[in-house]
Amino acid sequence: MSVDKETVRRVARLARIAFPEERLEPMAGELNRILAWVEQLNAVDTSMVEPMTSVVKVSLKMREDAVTDGAKAPEVVRNAPSGEDNYFAVPKVVE
Repeated sequence: MSVDKETVRRVARLARIAFPEERLEPMAGELNRILAWVEQLNAVDTSMVEPMTSVVKVSLKMREDAVTDGAKAPEVVRNAPSGEDNYFAVPKVVE
């Protein structure tokens, strides 16, 4: 995959980032170098490597799955600027 000036401009617009015109070409080069490095990683054979979440073998502590604070809705909603029936009331944002 190759990134050009137009791709950088489009991604910047989608991300709502103001990007000066003179930085588009250098950024395209930087992104192309990053993508080339990622392509090198794809060449590594990982078929014999087990999936892992950490380089250190660690198991998470297990605890009982129990509701411990379910009766605090009135106290939580009391901190809200507006609430109704133990729920937060917010202005409608979708038309």
